[in-house]
Amino acid sequence: MPNNQPPDSLPPTEQLLITGGDARIALDPSSGLNKYGCPPLPDPQLLSFSSSTASVISATGFAAANRLRQKLLRDIATESHAVVYAREIQRIRSELFQLCEISDLVGLEAVFATSGTDVHLIVAQYTGSGEHIPALVVMVEANETGSGVAAALAGRHFNAAGPQNTVVVEGMRIAGSSALEVMSVPIRLADGTLRQLAEIDNQVESLVNEAVALGRRVLLILVDQSKTGLIAPSPACISRLHYQFPDSVDVLVDACQFRIAPPTLRAYLEQGFMVALTGSKFVAGPSFSAVVLLPFAAAQWLRQRKFPPALLPYSSRGNWPTDWNTANELNNDANFGLLLRWEAALEEMRKFHSIPQAAIINFLQAFAHAIRRRLTSDPAFEPLPVPQLDRHPLIEANSWDHLQTIFSFLLYHPETHSETKAGRLPLSREETLHVYKQLQTGLTENPTFNRTDSGGGIASLRCQLGQPVACGNRNGIEVSALRICVSARLIIEAASQHGKGATAVIEDALAALNKAAWITENL
Repeated sequence: MPNNQPPDSLPPTEQLLITGGDARIALDPSSGLNKYGCPPLPDPQLLSFSSSTASVISATGFAAANRLRQKLLRDIATESHAVVYAREIQRIRSELFQLCEISDLVGLEAVFATSGTDVHLIVAQYTGSGEHIPALVVMVEANETGSGVAAALAGRHFNAAGPQNTVVVEGMRIAGSSALEVMSVPIRLADGTLRQLAEIDNQVESLVNEAVALGRRVLLILVDQSKTGLIAPSPACISRLHYQFPDSVDVLVDACQFRIAPPTLRAYLEQGFMVALTGSKFVAGPSFSAVVLLPFAAAQWLRQRKFPPALLPYSSRGNWPTDWNTANELNNDANFGLLLRWEAALEEMRKFHSIPQAAIINFLQAFAHAIRRRLTSDPAFEPLPVPQLDRHPLIEANSWDHLQTIFSFLLYHPETHSETKAGRLPLSREETLHVYKQLQTGLTENPTFNRTDSGGGIASLRCQLGQPVACGNRNGIEVSALRICVSARLIIEAASQHGKGATAVIEDALAALNKAAWITENL
């Protein structure tokens, strides 16, 4: 909390929402936006299809956060910040379990954190603590997870500003961190096309078998879903290894995108897997709210281990279960910013939870049909394929989460620049980043774009897509993919009688693609 705040006072809601994280959540003085291009206040004029990266807080989410701030003000007038924080985070824990339909799971625990990257640090440090031989972490390539995840798993600072904006050297080992080796398995070939899932599974199995034979502990990361909407390695492979080596292999499901339905989440937890979630991706709450769910066996095992000292600057006591005695050495800081961000996310989850699954599935199918048709009919785009989302043998594809919600695509220069379609030139990573940034700006008065806008005012729209993801090399050019995404909030808008309606949401998505094509043509 800011040092100049009286003990019974709090900053305004929009300021609290950007506290209690690291430099990524801070606002750029010139733009008023954080690293993900989001302000701390609602922006209803922005067409937001960016939930694979981050979303601007909604008006209803902001109102929920503001109501919680008012309650906090009343409570801290008579109680300490630490007591109030512990009570409120427990309320959020209980409601999260309820909305995820997992309240009945015996011994389930939850540890809150400011980001998904912090969650990876927490789990990895527990895995590596007390091991005589450095533990091995097996993950898929960082391009598909997060820029700081590999560093966090290895026990290194993953942001130059450090926790609570302390000054550190990015990549420097965290004091007291356990030594872990991180092996990254690629899921794309050099040209960005997907590797066969069987090849990925075979490589993962080989790494695990070799490590276990040497007496090493292994942390396996199953990504569901990646930045471009992939599941890797296969749940079947992970389940097989976990069953084969129950005393040597721990599993963390990186579901930080939160694109999983309650039955899928339950299946992972009942399998004994830890699960990382955030409220800032599919749920569309503000950036920097995360949690790791620990099933009974995993929680019991972690409780018996010494608290990893590397976590001391990255966590606080209130984020842990009240009876987790080994966490008592943590400080008692109250992260009210984290509370408000989770409250905004829960508000979106409450509304989403009330929508019948049939309505969700119908909208997702209609959205996918319209987006795929648009991406495949225009030479400005090349959609990246996403295999059918398959979680066998853990669960059948009966819920909405077996449907695609992230649509990734490359951009190409107009065909008039090439004699043949096969010779089209893709946009470079720098050019794609330029398009990404220009999408968020009304371009009507921008002199850089001097061609006629034939899209009926399409240039003036302000749109936000998922940040570019590096996807290999095409025709000698390093390329990145943009992503247009469905979020819980968009589904709420599509289903609500007072919202935009499904047709309007899909039309907005197509308008965002139209603007991307228009910017590309005018580069």
